[in-house]
Amino acid sequence: MQSFLLIFMQIIDRYIFVKFISSFFYAITLLMAIIVVFDFSENVSRFIDYKISWTDVIVKYYINFIPYFFNLFIPLFAFMSTIWFTSKLSSNNEIVAILSGGMNFYRMLVPYIVGSVCIASIAIFMSNVVVPRTQYNFQTFQNQSMTRWAKTTSNFHVRNSLNSYIYIDHWNIKEKRGYRFCYDELGEFFVNFRLTAREFTYDDSLKVWRLYNYSKRITSQTGEKLYSGDVMDTVFNISLLDLSQDEKACQEMTFGAILKYIREDKEKGGGMAKYYIIEAHKRIANSLGTIIMTLLGLSVATRKTRRGVGVHLFIGIALGFTFIFLQQVSTVFSIYGGFSPALGTWMPNIIYVFICFFMIRTCQK
Repeated sequence: MQSFLLIFMQIIDRYIFVKFISSFFYAITLLMAIIVVFDFSENVSRFIDYKISWTDVIVKYYINFIPYFFNLFIPLFAFMSTIWFTSKLSSNNEIVAILSGGMNFYRMLVPYIVGSVCIASIAIFMSNVVVPRTQYNFQTFQNQSMTRWAKTTSNFHVRNSLNSYIYIDHWNIKEKRGYRFCYDELGEFFVNFRLTAREFTYDDSLKVWRLYNYSKRITSQTGEKLYSGDVMDTVFNISLLDLSQDEKACQEMTFGAILKYIREDKEKGGGMAKYYIIEAHKRIANSLGTIIMTLLGLSVATRKTRRGVGVHLFIGIALGFTFIFLQQVSTVFSIYGGFSPALGTWMPNIIYVFICFFMIRTCQK
């Protein structure tokens, strides 16, 4: 164990590790500053129009705005940072000196792998804990302070239980109010029970659904019975999230909450499970992609060229954006093309693992 730790305590390991981490945080901090400046210039008129205080702009808007983009660009900027500082090492002949000093090329990968694992761990933590909370706070602030019109959904079915279904014609998410509600319990040969209402709301304090101008029809082999009334409180095995039908709502949920929702949605037949499965796999795949992109950047940057860092950056940018393009294409095919959500999400990583392996085997040693 002691000899194992001594390997990681070599000066050259600390030198490469510090260079890698510092280059990454320096580059991504500059990017965040640029994004904030552009976003502020675009939304400053809205802040003034909605009379939002500068304290709320900083604390409730940008503090919750930055983590999403920070986490989004982690793999790409780990890649770019690796190319940037490794190309400098290569152009200054430092890599030649390291290898001439007796260090094996594959041994030189160790500080890169350790650094990328540290960054990937940060990305996993942010994806599953920090970003969902900040996105929830961000969307809540926007809906309460910066949105004039309430979002609505319409015309969808939700499975309440094994033999009962709910149909809703119109649902206002912000006001938690809907119109033309129908609940059916299916029997062996016909609908045993039907409950309809012209209007309905959800009461947060009592956790009940309130139906207005409702009617009930109970059917049996002996005949039918009809009832009606003005107001009735009841409960159903559905949540507000089931009624929103918003595939982006998973961005505000922790990893455990996503897995729970997937199980419940499959039971209810809501049809939204695939979006949440993709999101769950994407959070892990994108974070672990940091390790792949780091090793790929190293294999590009160690190829010495007379044209310097510019060529490495050009190749790196092309490979990085190709990776992002593949991620978007595979996601679209997972949703609309019949791909397995898990396979579609992991496909870019699988492809780039082979590319990375090939480039490391063929790079100059």
